Parts: sequence; structure tokens; C-alpha cells
Amino acid sequence: MALPPVSPSPARVLVSTSSTPPLFCRRAACPLVVPPAVRRRGGGDGGGGASARLRIVRCGAATEEDGDRRGEQVEAAWEEVAAPGRDLVTLSACLVGLVTGVSVVLFNLSVHEIRDLFWDGIPLRGASWLREEPIGEIWQRVILVPVSGGIIVGVLNALRSSIEINSNDNMSKIRGAFRPFLKAVAASFTLGTGNSLGPEGPSVEIGSAIAKGFGNVFELEGGKKLSLVAAGSAAGIASGFNAAVAGCFFAVESVLWPSSSADSSSLSNSTPMVILSAVIASVVSEIGLGSDPAFTVPVYDFRSPTELPLYLLLGIFCGLVSTTLSRCTALSMEIVESLQTATGLPKAASPALGGLVVGLLALIYPEVLYWGFENVDILLESRPFTSGLSAAVLVQLVGVKVLATSLCRAFGLVGGYYAPSLFIGAATGMAYGKIMRFTFTGAEALFHIPFLDVASPQAYGLVGMAATLAGVCKVPLTSVLLLFELTQDYRIVLPLLGAVGLSSWIASPQRFSRSNRVKLDSSEAKSSKFKQAKDVPSQAQVAVTMDTDEPTTELCKLESSLCVYDAKNDIMLENLTVAEAVKTKYISVSTTTPVVEALNLMLVEKQPFVMIIQSNNSLVGLLTLKEIQDFCRTAKGTRAQTEVPVISHVCGAVKCKMLPVTPQTPLTTVEKIMDSHGVDQLPVVSENVNHQNRGLLVGFVDRECITVARR
Repeated sequence: MALPPVSPSPARVLVSTSSTPPLFCRRAACPLVVPPAVRRRGGGDGGGGASARLRIVRCGAATEEDGDRRGEQVEAAWEEVAAPGRDLVTLSACLVGLVTGVSVVLFNLSVHEIRDLFWDGIPLRGASWLREEPIGEIWQRVILVPVSGGIIVGVLNALRSSIEINSNDNMSKIRGAFRPFLKAVAASFTLGTGNSLGPEGPSVEIGSAIAKGFGNVFELEGGKKLSLVAAGSAAGIASGFNAAVAGCFFAVESVLWPSSSADSSSLSNSTPMVILSAVIASVVSEIGLGSDPAFTVPVYDFRSPTELPLYLLLGIFCGLVSTTLSRCTALSMEIVESLQTATGLPKAASPALGGLVVGLLALIYPEVLYWGFENVDILLESRPFTSGLSAAVLVQLVGVKVLATSLCRAFGLVGGYYAPSLFIGAATGMAYGKIMRFTFTGAEALFHIPFLDVASPQAYGLVGMAATLAGVCKVPLTSVLLLFELTQDYRIVLPLLGAVGLSSWIASPQRFSRSNRVKLDSSEAKSSKFKQAKDVPSQAQVAVTMDTDEPTTELCKLESSLCVYDAKNDIMLENLTVAEAVKTKYISVSTTTPVVEALNLMLVEKQPFVMIIQSNNSLVGLLTLKEIQDFCRTAKGTRAQTEVPVISHVCGAVKCKMLPVTPQTPLTTVEKIMDSHGVDQLPVVSENVNHQNRGLLVGFVDRECITVARR
């Protein structure tokens, strides 16, 4: 875009980039402003090089009206520069949808293949087959198959935990890429062997991992990275349920809304990318897995608006069941962790115990085994030639499924909570519907109400599925849209909204936390104090943040796919400084200290380096054990035998490193310095170092310090 010529006024220059629109300068000299995105190497804002394309505009308009017009021209120029960056992110979102769709198809096909391999073709008949056979003929397979899956998952979990990511170098990123792959493989064996979890959570994590990979490749940051992760999450749900609309709303509820405080424009900017990614992933899923919905929608009916209170009551029951599942999972995780600590049970062996529990429960209640959504079809009585279960058995299945799912998660098996939530909701709704029909309809009804005509139990089963999913995973809009998209029946929306709303309210963790309201009031009273200290978060601020985010933390433990992007956590990590990680206990020597004495100090203190200081405690440098070893090898035979080597000799030969940081230095900057110079520790001084005055040494920071501070 060509700007109109301006008069040669004094050289007041404004530099703008694609990161933020420049502010036009009026009547005051315009300083040369170089945003951080420009100073970073390689255009790290993900604009495809757009951040490096600078627009230089001369300021100095004679009147305020000219200044306004010039400001509009500069803003238009910025929009032209920023467009390629947005186009790159949109294209990346389309690629994320495509790759996620293919990956989820392969993931589901691998689950089916593993299931056929371990169960020898039995899955085609579903869990109903197990009820038809004598226990004496099938108990070995029912127990051993989930246990064998747990053994394989334990090995994969141990392998995944052994992959450490301690830096931002390329090798560390390559190693980190294997972790989500190993987790997806572990989920395949968990589900293929029938353990009581679901595939939709891993599908979301596959999509988010692919999105983060694209973000790293294109060096996207901030809102652009958030948009890409949201697109990956939408693609995961859309391809998992074959429901593109539900995938879009899932991305909004689980990724964009929780991050809106960090980036208020994230929702509007991300919407096109989320839609495109979900549509592409859904199309790929239809091609690879077929166009049938995740589960068969049964024949149902709605009799009268007068039964709406019955659906609201069902929503309350589903909220209580959802709370029970969440609490049972948290309790099971605490018990298993205590068991591991008390008995020394390796974490790699825990998934096998989870499989053993599932196998034992399946001997009596085979429906707790994961068999795709065939078991949900049996509950809803939508499969041909299958007899329905009584209300008593359905109620028992609710309790057994809650127990099995909680123990699977606690023992370390890998999978999601979406499919179990839908199963539990279907059992709850069907049992409730059968009880209501027995109570209010029929010749032997307990209560005869002329204007009340109760619908079929299948209608309550469908509503119960959405209400329980909303209560457990805290995604009410996604739950409503998912059922509406699968049933394609507008009549179900009103009962759905009422039941889902009540279930979400009942299961909301904030309802049970009186302390949260007290903390909210106190935080408002102390807002000015927090504003003064917001640049460097104190321990008290971190404690308040952790307390208020405790419900979110519990939800992340329950379903990790709901926390694929934590903007607050990213901001907190970016704000961490050396002051939160510095170690003040260190070994210091002078330039005249003998090398042997320095080595003895390292051996006693078990510290592989020493700080070299002057008499006034000012820093001279840092000397590592490896540098001393290199000096000894090169100096052997060249120095007189009577001469005792001292620290100054070593520094003269190997050039002791002088890379100090201050307590205000961000930890992200410290990591970049370590990576660029190939070191693992840096000295911390009280002030910046210059040629005239060396900073006073206060401690050091290493990679372990950074890891502990972030935890």
C-alpha cells in the first residue's frame, strides 16, 4: 500500500509490525520503537516473516486532523502486513484438521484391530455375548485380556516417562514428539483390551499435539498458537464423534473461553480456523470410518410438554451421578498413590492391577468393558435381537461403571471420560425412564395423572447421556449440540437444555467451595496490592492463583484433554524470574586457590563447579569440573613439577565463563542463554555487569532450579 508523500519534517520514525497496530504520535517526538517480536530471531510471532517486514512512516503532522488521517493510513498499512500471518495460521488450521482426521482414523482402526486380536472376533457380538455364556468357560479370557492390556500400557507409560525434555533445542523437541505418540499407543491397548475408558479424550489430545507441533514449526506464539490448539481440539472431537458442530463448540468451551482472560480477541479470531479444522477432520473421519454416528440413535418419542419437570428431575440425578464419578476418581487416585508409597509398587505395574479389577467386575457386569458404543446401544435397546435390561440392573451398572472407570484412571490406564460418561448417563436415563413409566403410566401405575403422558425410556436415556457428559466434563453446550446433531430432532432441545443446565449446576465444583467466595471478596479488596506486584509474582500471589484454580486442576486430572492449552499457566511461566529459582548455597574460590583444593570442595559439596570471586565478593567467573579436567590434560608435562596449579592458571587456559544474570532476569531468557552457550548453570549477581564494576555474587541458577520453580 503506497502512502502519500509527506513533507521532510524532523526524522521522527515509527516502526510497526504485525504484532500490534502502532499508535500515531501527536505533537511529541516519535521514538524509534522496536517491538519484541522484531528483536527475536527468525520472526517468532508466526507471521511467516511478516513481523520482519517493517513499515517506516514519518510523523509530524501539522494539525491534529492530519494526525488522525495519518494514523488511519498507518493502521491500514499494518493490516496489509498482518494479513499474511493470519493466512498462514488459517492454512495451518486446515492442515491440522486434515492430519488430525487421518490420525484419529488410524487410532480408531488400531483399537479395532487390537480388540479383534485379543478377543478373537467376539467384539462383533458385544458384551451381550458374555451374558449368554457360562462363566466357567469365559472367565480366563475376561480377566486375562484386560490384565495383558494393563501390562503393555505400564511398559509404554514407563517408556514415555523416561523421555525427558530439559531444553528448547531441536533434539529435545524431537524427543518430546514421541510422548503423545506413545500415549496414543497406550490408549489403543487400553481400549482394545476392554478397559473402562473411552477414545474421545485421546482423540482430542492427538489433535492438540498435532496443533502444537505445527505451532512450533511455524514459531507461532500467543493468540495464534491458541487458535491452532483450539482448531486441533475441535478436529479431535469432530472426527471422534463424527460431529463437526459439537467439535466447534467443544473448542470454544474447553480452549477459547478459559483462555479469554489472557487474550480477549482469541474467540473472534479463532472461529474461522476452528470451523475449517472441524469440517475437514469430520470429512476425513467419514471417509475412513464411515458416515454412521458414534452410536445408534433409538426410536423415541416426546408425548407432552407437561413431562418437562421429569426431565429437570433427571438433570438433578445426573448432576449427582457426575459429582459421584468425579469424587470417586479423586478418592481412587489418592488411595492408589498411598498404596504405591506404602508398598513400593512400581507405577509401571499399576495398570495391570487396574485391568485385573475391570476383568473381575466384567465377570458379573460385562457391559463395563469398553466395546465401542455397542454397549451404549444395548442400554438404549437400539440393537436388534437384544433384550433390554431391567431398571435394577441399570442402576447397578451405574455404580459398577463409576467404580471401574475411577480405578482405571487411578491405576494409570490411558483413555478419556467421554465414553464412560455417555454410558453412565444412558444407564441413568434408561433406569429413570423405566421407573417413571412404571410410576405414572400403565394399568398398574402407582399414580394416575390424567395430563401427564410419560415418553419412552429411550428419550430419557438420550437426555441422561448429555446431562451426565455436561456434569462430568463441564462442557454443557457441547453436550447439547452433540445430542442434537446426532438425533437431528428439534423436539429434544428443550428437555436437553433443562437437564444439562441443572446437571452442570449441580456438578459445578464452585457450588461446594465456600472458600472460593471468601477468596474472591478478599482478592477484590486487595486488587490494588496485586496490581503493584503483578510484574513479579510473589509467593502469596501464586498461592492465591493455585487455590482459585483448584477446581480446574481437579478437572484436568479427571480428563486431561480439557486442559490442552493453559494460557494462565503459560503467562505465569513467562513471568517467572531468577529470583524464584536462585540457589544461594554455592562454592566460591579465589584466583589464587590451588586447583586441588577446589576439586576437594567440589567432591565434598557434590557440586560440579565453583564460583571465582574477588575479595569484595564480586564475580570473576564460573569454572566447571570438565574445564579443570581439560586443563589438566593439556597442561600435563608442559608445566614444571614444582609449580602448584591454581585457579588463575585454569582461567588463563580455558577462559572461565562470565555469563551472569540478575534476579530480575526471566527464566525463559536464562534457558536461551544456557542453550546458546551449552552450559547448565549460570551465576546470579546483584547488579548488571559492566567493564568498570563487576556485580556482587548472590548465588546461581541451573536447569534443576528452573524445573523445580515451574512445578
